[in-house]
Amino acid sequence: MSTDIDQSSTAAEETAPRSALVTTLIKPLEVVSAVLLTVIVVMLLVGVVSRYVFSIPIVWIDEVVSISFLWLAMLGTAIAMHRNEHLRLTLFLQMMPERIRGFVHAVALVSIAAFLIALIHPAIEYAQEEWFVTSPALNIPNSFRVSALAFGILAMLGVLMTYAAQTVSRANLIGAIGLVVVLAALCWTFSAQLTQIGLYNTLLFLVVLVALCLVAGVPIAFCFGLGALSYLAFSTTVPLMVIIGRMDEGMSSLILVSVPIFVLLGCVLDATGMGKAIVDFLASLLGHIKAGMSYVLLGSLFIVSGISGSKVSDMATIAPALFPEMKRRGHQPKEMIALLATGAAMADTVPPSIVLIVLGSVAGVSIAGLFQSGVVIAGVLLLALVALARWKARHEKMENVKRAGFAIIWKALLIAGPALVLPFLIRSAVGGGVATATEVSTIAVLYAMIIGQVLYGGIGWRKVYGMLVETAALSGAILLILGTASAMAWAITQSGVVQSLSQFLTTLPGGVAAFMAVTILVFLILGCLLEGLPAILILAPIMFPIAKKLGIHDIHYSMVVVTAMNIGLMMPPIGVGFYVACRIGDESPDKVMAAIWPYIIALIIGLIAIAAVPWFSTVAL
Repeated sequence: MSTDIDQSSTAAEETAPRSALVTTLIKPLEVVSAVLLTVIVVMLLVGVVSRYVFSIPIVWIDEVVSISFLWLAMLGTAIAMHRNEHLRLTLFLQMMPERIRGFVHAVALVSIAAFLIALIHPAIEYAQEEWFVTSPALNIPNSFRVSALAFGILAMLGVLMTYAAQTVSRANLIGAIGLVVVLAALCWTFSAQLTQIGLYNTLLFLVVLVALCLVAGVPIAFCFGLGALSYLAFSTTVPLMVIIGRMDEGMSSLILVSVPIFVLLGCVLDATGMGKAIVDFLASLLGHIKAGMSYVLLGSLFIVSGISGSKVSDMATIAPALFPEMKRRGHQPKEMIALLATGAAMADTVPPSIVLIVLGSVAGVSIAGLFQSGVVIAGVLLLALVALARWKARHEKMENVKRAGFAIIWKALLIAGPALVLPFLIRSAVGGGVATATEVSTIAVLYAMIIGQVLYGGIGWRKVYGMLVETAALSGAILLILGTASAMAWAITQSGVVQSLSQFLTTLPGGVAAFMAVTILVFLILGCLLEGLPAILILAPIMFPIAKKLGIHDIHYSMVVVTAMNIGLMMPPIGVGFYVACRIGDESPDKVMAAIWPYIIALIIGLIAIAAVPWFSTVAL
């Protein structure tokens, strides 16, 4: 997979040296990011202890966490830019002749730079406007928090310009700048005419432009941002500061604080060997049968999903522990990554699930009910993937594979036992009201750190620091996508498309079956384009009242929506989760793309069964 400005279109670009100056300047950002993530974890733990042990809530903790979180996210975006960890598609770039490829790559870099330059003034203006908004507990201007947006934009721009100067030929760079300037000038010149064409602007800027940027290798986050920026700048009179505001809202929700903490938890599980212990235990039980390692992979994802709550950390924990043995047994890397990606989508309804928590709060659905139903729904999808994995493994090499004895299984269970406690710890803490999903993630990190230190060999301070920085970079890349997707979602809403969709769905012939079919199609597409949270924020308030009017159980409809969205997230060529899986598995998306479709189809068959049989969603209620 190609990430941001990495693995670009030519060998020279891939091997170009990094600027010593940028490397020197990025080090302080890494240190600050590590400190901020530590502050977030410690503050949330202090909040839980003070509230539930001493019955003394500390009201300013959420504000400290909120400030630290946005700064962590934006510093993470700059670190991710330096480390080449922003997600993008290179399939089409690799199909181009090398000469054209270099120019297209230059256009992609200039487009990103244009987006960042265009947002500098709005970001500064936004910080100035927020000076008059003070936080309730700390009583300090909100500018201290939102200044992170301007700083992050400037930091990313600096890294990007240095990289472009080092790796892109002068002719390509001048040509790319000229092309981007001419296109922008044409759009500006004819902006009066563009404002008159109504919904066609949505098609032009939010569909066609975004698709072209994607083909050119522009990272996903910047594709969304360029679409929203161009739509507002050239076809409306809305100030560009709105984009900064929507990015702030999309990246700053306190519930998203669990994202970096769950990613950190995945790193801890991997570094301590706790995740591997779970995998080893399942392998001792199932590893001797055909498709056994595939079953272990799927079962591990099912269990670990109840620990981390994050598809990224799930995949990052499971892949290193299982892939070497699967390769030895003849599994092809592209098949393993396809199963990894779709297995992560399968397990995303296993609590704790960030998507279920957000959906419950937005649509007014019982989160406890969603958690109960989510386990059963994941089980349905698990059966579909297990059936396909067994068929795929009919020619698997089983020579010299022996069944593990009872002593080996018992030893593996003893080693994995403390790690297996984690899912129950997380679920009981959330279900018992002891802590929120965000707070329980910090409890899980503390537990994993202590158990890992005492029972699994521990982690050195240098390793801990590396995990903190890696978490900041990966979280920054993910959160920037959510921020720009939120801006694009707002632009789509303002265009009137959502209202037209609501009217169409209300009068749709065919009743429940037709509505469910449209729901599946819409959320499969939005799962690809907007990721989970923005899609929910846009459509949940529209779709759920229609579903209720048609007599569809809210938990049943929620499971259909979330499952479709999770599948869409893994669908190439756009689904972000697909590229994350390819990155974790260290394989080109171009090779995995064909292999993943049978698994996607298996999940869709499971989705159709979930939509057609409400009992699957309601039996556990």
